[in-house]
Amino acid sequence: MIKELLNECIEGKTLTEEEAKQVMDEIMGGNATQSQIASLLTVLRFRGETVDEMTGFTRSMREHAVSIPHREDFVVDTCGTGGDLSSTYNISTASAIGLSSLGVKVAKHGNRSVSSKSGSADVLEQLGLPVQTNPEDAALSLEDTNMAFLYAPLYHVAMKHAVSPRKEIGFRTIFNILGPLTNPANANAQLVGVFNKDYGLKMAQTLQRLGTERAMFVTGEDGLDEITISGKTYVTELTDGEIQQYTIMPEDFGLERAPLRDVQVETSTESANLIEEMFAGKRDGAAKDILVLNMAAGLYVANAVSSLQEGVHKAKSAIEKGIPFQQLSDLKKAKVERQHA
Repeated sequence: MIKELLNECIEGKTLTEEEAKQVMDEIMGGNATQSQIASLLTVLRFRGETVDEMTGFTRSMREHAVSIPHREDFVVDTCGTGGDLSSTYNISTASAIGLSSLGVKVAKHGNRSVSSKSGSADVLEQLGLPVQTNPEDAALSLEDTNMAFLYAPLYHVAMKHAVSPRKEIGFRTIFNILGPLTNPANANAQLVGVFNKDYGLKMAQTLQRLGTERAMFVTGEDGLDEITISGKTYVTELTDGEIQQYTIMPEDFGLERAPLRDVQVETSTESANLIEEMFAGKRDGAAKDILVLNMAAGLYVANAVSSLQEGVHKAKSAIEKGIPFQQLSDLKKAKVERQHA
């Protein structure tokens, strides 16, 4: 089946949602060859993926993922597509810690570094925070501490069939897009950093079809897959089935623009140190301001504030009061207690 659909794709045909799901089912089930997977990824990247295809792929990946048996009413994820090559510190991970300190239930989906200087799992280890090793621990952590880290390879086991072709072809593929759309905790709301604003709209349309309540897709004009501090950020917002697009700038919230080099790091250790210093009140300027902006967006999609402006005030106040720093300490203690339980 995959061979016939590949032949049609190479001739310019796009897949229906059901065909896309069938193809991904074949890949996830180990029934596609390495060369077939590589060919499909190459064709899709060359011509661009449709919303039908993205929806079908996402449905399949969600069905094959290990799910989290949590009992929370509302869960948020802060995850990015990666691949922006910006070398910034782990902003979305720091934001997840900050949001959880304010009572937002965060199921942070992430991985180790592939193309960046520091992946979310890498920086969490440097911070001494737990990376949950099974769904039950993740659900417990979400309940007890408001935060769980979902290490992608443990929850997307079927993805092992696509690892080699992805690595061998070396360029960004549809799987970079699908990762943030397949949160194992079935997050109600998401803040997703995207390397390209056009993909932000496609991803919003995909989640719209899949019934996600709230989502924001953000792309900096500098290519950052976060809300940027250096200039304009393109936003695609999904709320109650409706999609709107707009732009925001740091100045809209009383913050100063700054060059990206002010928030860049070389290693996961450097990223962890910066996050700790910022939470401890020892860092101001761009590193803090970019975190405030991204925390504000997380609070907004979590319905914890009614506007981004209110979110900025709440996030800034929390950091200055040391609330995320206390959460960082509590998460470290929780890890130690579990290890000795």
